[in-house]
Amino acid sequence: MGYHVAPSGRLHLAASDDAAAVKAVKAAWAGLERPFDAAGWPPHDTLCDIAWIAAAALTRDGDWIEFAHDEDGDPKWKDEATAFFVAIAPFVRWGTVSFEGEDGATWSYAYVDGRLTQTGWNGYDGALEPFGEYVAFPSE
Repeated sequence: MGYHVAPSGRLHLAASDDAAAVKAVKAAWAGLERPFDAAGWPPHDTLCDIAWIAAAALTRDGDWIEFAHDEDGDPKWKDEATAFFVAIAPFVRWGTVSFEGEDGATWSYAYVDGRLTQTGWNGYDGALEPFGEYVAFPSE
């Protein structure tokens, strides 16, 4: 199941921080008890490799990551998507990712110096902000 979304946007997240951001995302997903926790599930080394789980296609251009609609996968918003976008926040210098849901709902996440602000209502769960149980900041 899930909620179909079309993301778009661009974030400044240094290539040198990619591995730490992946680690933070995996830590956020660990408590969700989804297939990502299963033994033997293939390892993923970059944000581009795991973005499909967050209902997005992602490409890296130097220190920028660009989000687009996942044409090949299953672009459905689930709890893992919220966790992904919250977990990468500490690594993002700035940028915005916008979303359009299957019912026309629109919202966006704006990042500035490691902080995340949501504008609009998340069409998946009606949330006005993406925090709560999904906050997963990297350990030092």
